[in-house]
Amino acid sequence: MKLYNSMTRTKEEFVPLEAGKVKMYSCGPTVYNYFHIGNARPFIIFDTLRRYFEYRGYEVKFVQNFTDIDDKVIKKANEEGVTYDVIADRYIKEYFTDAQGLGIRPASVHPRATETMDAIIDIVQSLIDKGYAYAVDNGDVYFRTKKFSEYGKLSHQPLDELQAGARISVGEIKEDPMDFAVWKGAKPGEPSWETPWGAGRPGWHIECSAMVNKYLGKTIDIHSGGKDLIFPHHENEIAQSECANGCEFAHYWLHNGFLTIDNEKMSKSAGNFFMVRDAAKVYGYETIRMFMLSAQYRSPLNYSEESLMMAKASLERLYTAAENLQFLLGKLEGETMTAEEQAKIDAFGAHRQKFIDAMDDDLNTADALAAVFELVRDINTAVKDPSCTKAFIQACFDIMMELCGVLGLVDHLGEKSIDSEVEDLIAQRAAAKKAKNFAEADRIRDYLLNEKGIVLKDTRQGTQWSYKE
Repeated sequence: MKLYNSMTRTKEEFVPLEAGKVKMYSCGPTVYNYFHIGNARPFIIFDTLRRYFEYRGYEVKFVQNFTDIDDKVIKKANEEGVTYDVIADRYIKEYFTDAQGLGIRPASVHPRATETMDAIIDIVQSLIDKGYAYAVDNGDVYFRTKKFSEYGKLSHQPLDELQAGARISVGEIKEDPMDFAVWKGAKPGEPSWETPWGAGRPGWHIECSAMVNKYLGKTIDIHSGGKDLIFPHHENEIAQSECANGCEFAHYWLHNGFLTIDNEKMSKSAGNFFMVRDAAKVYGYETIRMFMLSAQYRSPLNYSEESLMMAKASLERLYTAAENLQFLLGKLEGETMTAEEQAKIDAFGAHRQKFIDAMDDDLNTADALAAVFELVRDINTAVKDPSCTKAFIQACFDIMMELCGVLGLVDHLGEKSIDSEVEDLIAQRAAAKKAKNFAEADRIRDYLLNEKGIVLKDTRQGTQWSYKE
């Protein structure tokens, strides 16, 4: 498997630190609101990478944090007249609601900054002890950026260019404009934690370094997040971690491309800032996941009504194929495949291999989806044969669901329900057709469509139904 490493700007063969195991860290949300459609892309992409590693037999430990103490969390709490933890608890709960809808599995560990305070204080103290950080009179602690000679190696920006844009903000007491805060001194009305250098709370970057140390170790296989995090967040994580620990922080750095809205950058001022919760009400959560997987993760992706409707139609094709196979499984007999059917299943293995080849090529989900749809096309053709055995249909269903499962798609099969009145009407329609009473059959069909929103489809194996879109 090859992954594009942002550090080296090349595709590299993935070689884990420990055979058969993967240690992954991905930056999670700051929990002061619902997460937006741009956040959803890395959450879905790196969930899919984790799923694929597990599909290939790796044991994965995946850590994704919650930033539960931050200027935005405190501001929201002050606006509502509550404590910061009320806000954090609320939006962590809402994160899991949206994540579950999007098919994002819980991480192995979801640490909160406030629950990792001892580890954060330890790494800050280590940086101070080694001369890489210094405390100032107001209780802030800053990292000496220029003391780390490799600063800028992830963003590939020379130090002199970075320095040109550096500024000292009001209230900051820095030795150098390039230095950044690893700890913020206590301010009136804000939560704080006691430390050897004074009370305060962590800077944004330091929590991820501490969480990686605590839950994964000093060096990990993969660190991931959105492209917007490369600088300064991930650059600062590298500096802190490698200076504190004296070793490489992560072997592979993965970053997804930007998401635009109707070809414009998403922003509140432009009025194109969408929360996943709101988008899901219009298109459905799983449609959003399908959309996010429709492009290779490093490519820019444009969110529009047209692209979401295309994703919805593609998802419906997968569900229709899977539901058809389920329907046939309930109708057919034959526990042993014929030699001809076995040959077809063996041939379908070429689609599986194409899927694997695409995923091995830097998680190319676009080409992987193409392989799935080619498989579905061939399955749909094969099962038109009225002599198919149940064993063959089961094998077709299994390979389709195997590949869809890696992508986190078609997770809601069997969730449709149908009441006894509808079942009776479908049976009455079948009887009317058999008696050549086509007017009555049409009346029942139209009633189910217009009054119940149920579409009927006549096949060789019987009548199938689905809800109208």
